[in-house]
Amino acid sequence: LAAQCTKDPSPDNSFQYAFALSKSQRSGELNYSISMLDSLVRNGYEHQIDCMYGSAVAYYLLGKYDKCRSLCEQILRNRPENDAAAELHTASIAAKDEEDEKKAKQIAVGGTVAVAAVGLALLLGGGRRH
Repeated sequence: LAAQCTKDPSPDNSFQYAFALSKSQRSGELNYSISMLDSLVRNGYEHQIDCMYGSAVAYYLLGKYDKCRSLCEQILRNRPENDAAAELHTASIAAKDEEDEKKAKQIAVGGTVAVAAVGLALLLGGGRRH
């Protein structure tokens, strides 16, 4: 696809290449995909919903769940019957909730460890003063 896109950089070829990259496991390719798909939308490419969906997938894979969710919501406002966008929307909300829950647990554990360390320091420090 890359060679075809270089040989004939038509909007359709660019879309096919960018959409394929939107499913990559490499962050650089995902970001490049988003850049290409966003450019196609800005330039009035006829398959804008598909471009937005490709970008949403790439954002999801990058762990940028809020951006993914926002794009899915834009798609669903225009095409409420778009099942793929609805599923990705739900997945992005669940992934963001899970990420927030993990962060909260890490903060709680970190706070507990800090309190324990202070308590231990006071206990040990208090024992030396006698």
